[in-house]
Amino acid sequence: MRVYVPSTMSGLAAMLAAGEVAEPVAYAVTPALREWYVDGDGEALEYAALTVAARASLRLLSGSGSASPRRVVVAADAPDGDVRPAPEVDRAAVHLAAPLPWAVVASAHVDDVAAEDDVRRAVESLAAADAGDEDAAFLVDGVEDHELAWYAAQEVAGLVSDGA
Repeated sequence: MRVYVPSTMSGLAAMLAAGEVAEPVAYAVTPALREWYVDGDGEALEYAALTVAARASLRLLSGSGSASPRRVVVAADAPDGDVRPAPEVDRAAVHLAAPLPWAVVASAHVDDVAAEDDVRRAVESLAAADAGDEDAAFLVDGVEDHELAWYAAQEVAGLVSDGA
């Protein structure tokens, strides 16, 4: 099953160095996501799961004090038996039973440097958005206007070393 793991640039570097993706929660096309997004085909559902993971990356950034405010999502193929739905987190959330070896990582999806100011504003607005502030929610939602750039797994080392 393809899973989308939220991270940060420093988290991505740590995953690469460790040779594994050891996050307990990821996002995927779950039965609940299929039910909610009835009209979505397979590609649209995958994109929806990726988008939810990108939103979770914002939450990771809010607690990280990261010098590089960019959303990062790692796409990997997990064995079906190691994935179970986590509806208490989100309709697209799944618990991973074990760390995934780097060899099953397909790609990383990362904001371009040009998105950093908008990502920073979105991170700063998360608490207010969660409290119901519509202007803050607009800033948080607006960061999704930035498409995440796709990097093959073998390109991640260059991305991390460039600090790109």
